[in-house]
This record gives sequence, C-alpha cells and structure tokens, in this order.
Amino acid sequence: MAGNGRVGAGGSRRRPKLAVWKFASCDGCQLTLLNCEDDLLAIAGALHIADFKEASRAVLKGPYDLSLVEGSITTPGDAKRIRQIRAASKTLVSIGACATAGGIQALRNVRDVNELVSLVYATPAYIDTLAASSAIADHVRVDFELRGCPIDAGQLREVIRAVLQGRRPQTPASSVCLECKRAGNVCVMVAHGTPCLGPVTHAGCGALCPTYARGCYGCFGPMENPNTASLAEWLAASGVPDRDLGRLFATFNADAPAFRKEAARHG
Repeated sequence: MAGNGRVGAGGSRRRPKLAVWKFASCDGCQLTLLNCEDDLLAIAGALHIADFKEASRAVLKGPYDLSLVEGSITTPGDAKRIRQIRAASKTLVSIGACATAGGIQALRNVRDVNELVSLVYATPAYIDTLAASSAIADHVRVDFELRGCPIDAGQLREVIRAVLQGRRPQTPASSVCLECKRAGNVCVMVAHGTPCLGPVTHAGCGALCPTYARGCYGCFGPMENPNTASLAEWLAASGVPDRDLGRLFATFNADAPAFRKEAARHG
C-alpha cells in the first residue's frame, strides 16, 4: 500500500494519521478493519494509527489525515463531539449503516422518544437523548460514505488506498442484483417468490443472502436512484401484505431517505 506521507524536517516521510471513532453502534464496522488480517499490517505501515480504542490504548492528538466514523448521532453530546472530530479531520469517512443512515436504532424516529424512554428505563430523568437517531452527514460535512451492516473489508481497503493516493474511492454504485448475476444465482423472487430488496439495495455484500436462497435484507442501504415504489408494487402483487412491505424497508437503513419514504407509504 503506497503512502503519500509528507517529508519531515529530518528527511523522513511522515505517515498520515488515522483515527477511528465510535458513536451509537455495535462496533461491527470497526471490527471489519481489525479483521483485515494480513492487510492490517500494510495499513499500519502506511498510516499512523493515532486514535483507535479497539486496537490500541495509545492516543495522539489531531489533526488527523483520515477519520473513520462509525455509529449514529443520538445524544446532544454526540452532536457536539462529531463537530469537534470534523474540525480535527482533513478527510472524514462515515462507515456502516448507523453512520450513513441512522442504523436500526433509527426505527425510533417514527415514535415519540420520550414514550419509549419511559417504557425502557426505570428513571427516565437520567436519559439525555435526541428525538432521532441520525446519520453523520446530517450534522457535519462527510467526504465519503461507506455503506453496509457491517461494511465490506475490500471496500474499506479501497477507501484507505484512495485517501493515501489522493483520489476518490471507487466503490460499486449498482444493485445487489448485479452481484447475483455475477455469482450465477437463481433469482429468489422469480424462482421462489421470496421477498427481496436486492433490486434497490447498494452492492457490496457479494449477494450473500440470495446466494443461500434468502431474500436481501437491504444491509447496504438504497442504491443510487432506487425504484422502491416499483419493487413494492411487484411484491404486493406477489402477495406480500402492506404491513410487511413497510417492515421490509424499515430495518438496518430505516432512516435512508428512499427506504424511509417507502416504509412510510406502507404504514
């Protein structure tokens, strides 16, 4: 992995600083980076890991050349901290469904959060939360969004390479259907009538669920310009009840605009 670090006063090349940040999430996207195995050594050689709580206790102050941000913004403290991270970061990439679309916790966005807090917590007065779970881009400028629940390791490596090389990451803009065709999968909707979000979901998982005869759950969020209304119409004609259609779109990427709109249309 070639680096583009700057040359320091002593003639040595400075490695760019990497920071990895967590907000409301399950840590799965951070673990994707740790699970890069042999590639992790190359990443560590090309980047100086300045702040990554799951990998090291060492903490170096910013500014940071690259910040990877996992998780959604759910508290006033989160909203303040992400602004501080943005100010300290040359490039900020949000990673995963929580950071790019509010995550599964965004299901609360269509309910009264105070009612939910009173049902869950014995002392609601101790809870300081926002009315909604929202994406990082709803609060600060984001240079690139990497989708998935969790993200794909290959796409993450591409993002890091792109930052080191000073270019925009090249990730697929097509749907999961294209990945199914490349894998030679039989369409689960056509062959078995299985509800599947593959036609409107961003590629990146390698068509994992359809490969095992399961419908796509939309883990990677909506693709560019998805025709969700057409898919919902086809599924309804195939016998999927209206309420189930709403639930189909309201999962990992519940607050992604295209999925949120279609879920609302079906209650």
